[in-house]
Amino acid sequence: MTAIIVTGGKQYRVTEGDEIFIEKLDAEVSENVVFDKVLALIDGENTVFGQPAVEGATVTAHVLKNGKGAKVRVYKMKPKKGYRRTQGHRQPYTKVQIVSINA
Repeated sequence: MTAIIVTGGKQYRVTEGDEIFIEKLDAEVSENVVFDKVLALIDGENTVFGQPAVEGATVTAHVLKNGKGAKVRVYKMKPKKGYRRTQGHRQPYTKVQIVSINA
């Protein structure tokens, strides 16, 4: 069974056992998280689409890790004016493993 969930303003297609990186959640490592915004459930030929979400459907995930992504450098420059700025950014993330899809 496959589900399409929404978290952090993004949509993810997940199946049981998948490990995905999502926007940072306020959850500690080894906690379980329940996603209740399930847009679609796909099970072979049986497909259920919600309007906008499927009622009663949830996806349970186990938090594996909280961390930060690779550093992205932002460099701004205006030629002949002496203006140079460098800024770095590391996006925080949460790594979760999908435990179950409940329809």
